Amino acid sequence: MITCRSCGETSLKPIVSLGNIPLANALLTQDELNQSEERFPLDLVFCSNCSLVQITETVPPEKLFREYFYFSSFSDTILKSAHEIATKMIERQALDQNSLVVELASNDGYLLKNYINKRIPVLGVEPARNIAREAQKRGIPTINEFFSAELAEQLRDRYQPANIIHANNVMAHVANLHSMIRGIHALLKPDGVAVIENHYVKDLIDNVEFDSIYHEHLCYYSVTSFRNLFEQHGLRLVDVEHLPLHGGSLRAYFQRSDGPCSIVKEGAQRVSSLLEGEEQSGITNFAFYKNFGEKVEFLRNELTALLEKIKKDGKHIAVYGASAKSTTLLNYFGINPETFDYVVDRSTVKQGHFTPGTHLLIRPTESLLETQPDYVLISAWNFTEEILSQQTEYRARGGKFIVPVPTLKVI
Repeated sequence: MITCRSCGETSLKPIVSLGNIPLANALLTQDELNQSEERFPLDLVFCSNCSLVQITETVPPEKLFREYFYFSSFSDTILKSAHEIATKMIERQALDQNSLVVELASNDGYLLKNYINKRIPVLGVEPARNIAREAQKRGIPTINEFFSAELAEQLRDRYQPANIIHANNVMAHVANLHSMIRGIHALLKPDGVAVIENHYVKDLIDNVEFDSIYHEHLCYYSVTSFRNLFEQHGLRLVDVEHLPLHGGSLRAYFQRSDGPCSIVKEGAQRVSSLLEGEEQSGITNFAFYKNFGEKVEFLRNELTALLEKIKKDGKHIAVYGASAKSTTLLNYFGINPETFDYVVDRSTVKQGHFTPGTHLLIRPTESLLETQPDYVLISAWNFTEEILSQQTEYRARGGKFIVPVPTLKVI
């Protein structure tokens, strides 16, 4: 029986089924192209009891995250956001050399380096072996483990309670939510702050961001579902921000219910405002989600028709971004891989590999100028502005970009 990951409710309501999809970041080598790929059901459901949106399938975390292809430092947008939040928390919480900042799923140190630059002690917790090694090479103290309540107690006893705990885009990935949040409570100082960022489910639904649904993302949060989940473990929501990052994200600030509140009073006003807005929009009711599948189908028909027309005209198309989003988009839409010449990506770690399901070669971004395809489909549409600013020469030569989400357009 499938139960809600947050509250245990059993009557979960289906929103959309995306079929059997390969794992988003399971990039292939040349030797693996002729081997069968694992595919898993990708079904999105809604819990009427606690408002959490989630997928039903749980792929073992060891399979998903022990070796990982996503390095945060390849995105200028992510680096800028990380610098801004670190600067804000240093000032807001008056951090110094006696403080401790911990990041869960700390990746390659893209965020924690901002604290190190201010001589504030840090600790990263990163389950991916290859990424943890890279962070350690960069001078970021990093524990190569999955975070849990048990590990949190060990870290608290070995180091000290944390003034700040960051968890950027990790709560969506966690199979055992309750152990994770118990661990945050255990590791956090009585007046410490947990800063949790995650994709906002309201933006996902409003903007038909269906390609943000993949097996790594087990949960899709609203302010309401965030609050309901963390309150179960003695953490209160004291502030929240709605950010444009990743097509719309929440940055939620939590503190221990048994400790003092150190967040400005305007935070409570922002929490109340967003909670009220969610209630008014109907996000806590299933009716808000039930037409989502029809909107996805409409988008599929629009995009495939455009691509077919471009190919009939004898034009060439590449893809920008060997992203997790591209795995869902290309495989669920059933787009013929022969439609595209190749994929480009800034990540040197991904280059030379092939995309899951579609088997497109991943090349450096310089390939766009070398071959000058007529069109480039931006699968990493959440970084559209960054990509456009990087590709001024390609555009000056007459190259065009296709942005599929939230509204299909050609630039």
